[in-house]
Amino acid sequence: MKYAISLVLITAASVFAADWPQFHGPNRDNKSLDKGLLKTWPEGGPKRIWETTGIGQGYSTVAIADKRIYTTGSINGDCVITVLDMDGKKLWTKTNGRAWKKSYPGTRSIPTIADGLLYHLSGIGSMACLKAADGSPVWSVDIMKKFGGRNIMWGLAESPLVLDDKVICTPGGAAVSMAALDRKTGKVVWECKGAGDKPGYASPILIEYKGLRQIVTAMSESIVGVRASDGKLLWRYPHKVYADENITTPIFHEGFVIVSGCVRKGTTSLKLEVSGDKCSVKRQWHNRTLDNKQGGIILDEGRLYGYAESGRPMPWTCVDFKSGKTISQSAPVKSSYKYKMGCLTYADGMFYLYADNGNMALAKATDTGFEVTGRLKIKDPGKNPTWAHPVVCGGRLYIRSGDKLGVYNVVGK
Repeated sequence: MKYAISLVLITAASVFAADWPQFHGPNRDNKSLDKGLLKTWPEGGPKRIWETTGIGQGYSTVAIADKRIYTTGSINGDCVITVLDMDGKKLWTKTNGRAWKKSYPGTRSIPTIADGLLYHLSGIGSMACLKAADGSPVWSVDIMKKFGGRNIMWGLAESPLVLDDKVICTPGGAAVSMAALDRKTGKVVWECKGAGDKPGYASPILIEYKGLRQIVTAMSESIVGVRASDGKLLWRYPHKVYADENITTPIFHEGFVIVSGCVRKGTTSLKLEVSGDKCSVKRQWHNRTLDNKQGGIILDEGRLYGYAESGRPMPWTCVDFKSGKTISQSAPVKSSYKYKMGCLTYADGMFYLYADNGNMALAKATDTGFEVTGRLKIKDPGKNPTWAHPVVCGGRLYIRSGDKLGVYNVVGK
């Protein structure tokens, strides 16, 4: 009887999400559903379960679905999708055309897995649909050719958004800004016209507010809202940043959209004003301190957390969601001098902070900044910056560094 009670308590305390099927997880908010994780790490960091190489050069993180791990990398100039089992064994690989080979060569986006199908957009615009089980091709579309798309300085980085029977892509053509494809056939369902901008580097999110469903994403010089049912451009908010580096995926909460930009652009809260099937936005507040570049922002308990590019020597910043006031700035883990960048994820009340030089910290948020409770240094992270966002799923921490993927046990006792 005591054994049975103990087993129930353990089961209740440790709940692990089975899947992380797309960029930033099930809800695209970069927050894991795992519970019962370590709150502190031993010296040297959590125990590494395994590490694999040969996934190619890239900045892509991982997707996890049906006990399989999906990522992408550039191998011999090709954009290669690699699928691993939970022990790190390679199950299959498939090429999605050529990889981005100009400035910062390598892959950016990750596959999205839905109902046994895999969707991936390469850095040069090849949208591929494959069977997730074995990589068999279902359909493919060159969105640059199909929609008159225009590529950007560092290559397309969008991870596809699956919505009902559609998959969304952002070619950023002079005429067609965004498009929805039938996710089983690749045929065009609708086209969004009127934004006029090239693509941004962000991945779109789906939001529903006051009965209106819309897709929100960052374009090269703006943030846009697109009606999900038919592709109608609902609103466009100018958001010009240095070198058109609109990278941070927007956040939606309680009628507000949060966007951020680098080089002192800062973070902005936009209030949605919905009337029937129409919507407009107006600025609620603007915070110049949190100028997030590509590491992402996380909302937790009414506060926004992220890495401020111009925030040195205290770059990790916390901002109040309602007022936009800066609450704290701290330096729990430092980035390299050259790149000055950090990314993060969140699980079970803790933040996982990853710098561009392979340094990671487990940290708890406080009113005065992040309090570090564990550190991990990636050995030989490679010559390129470690920009891939970490993932916590199934009691494991996944860390990408160049051609390597490391997996660590973060389950609590």
